Formats: sequence, structure tokens, C-alpha cells
Amino acid sequence: MEKFVIVVHLMIVLAMIGFVLLQKSEGGGFAAGSNAGFLSSRGTANVLTRTTAYLAGAFFATSLLLSILAGFHRNPTTILNPTANGPAAPSPGAPATPLGGQGGGLLDQLQQQERAPAQPSGPQAPQPQ
Repeated sequence: MEKFVIVVHLMIVLAMIGFVLLQKSEGGGFAAGSNAGFLSSRGTANVLTRTTAYLAGAFFATSLLLSILAGFHRNPTTILNPTANGPAAPSPGAPATPLGGQGGGLLDQLQQQERAPAQPSGPQAPQPQ
């Protein structure tokens, strides 16, 4: 359905561009002083103007229809309750498991050193009692 509406929308766009380019210039622009136009009669200009208006209305309608169709495929998600939408993601403070499923990487070793109390390695200042 969407592909059909997109094809119709693009055909309307191309037709509208063509009809706008066929219309006679009403002043301003590059051809401001030329009176000899390809379609210079008033009746032809009226038909072109009406056709352009109908194409603009069809363009608006297909644009609206495409936006409605795009809204049907949208999957709303929430960040407040992650278990309702699928598997729970690890919390930001929890260590992540490596891809192989086993620990022992450099980051794991550094995290273990942070958790272990530091052992004094040199002379200590006297502690007041």
C-alpha cells in the first residue's frame, strides 16, 4: 500500500513541476518583458492554473496519507520500565560480561583491584590513638 502511494505521490510531484514550468510568467524573473509565449492565451493559462491547484491538493492529500501510514509501523518504547519491552539491559553501574562469556580481561582485573583494599607498600605515618 505504501509503495503504491509513494509511486502516485512521485507522479503527482513530476506532473506538478511540469505544469508550473508550463505556466506563463506574470512579471519578474528572467522573462519579464517577453510577450511571445508558448501558451499565451488566457484560457490556456486558466486551465494550467486550475490543473496546478488540483495537483497541489493531491500532493497535500498523498503527503498526509503517507504520514498516517508511516505512523502505523511505529513501535512506541519507554525508558522507564525496560522489562515491559524485552530483556532487561544491564544497569549502568554493573560490570558487563565480555563477549566470550568468561571474565579475565584487563578491565575485569582493574575493577577487582579497585574493589580490594589497598595494601600499604611503603613507610606509614604514625596514626594517632
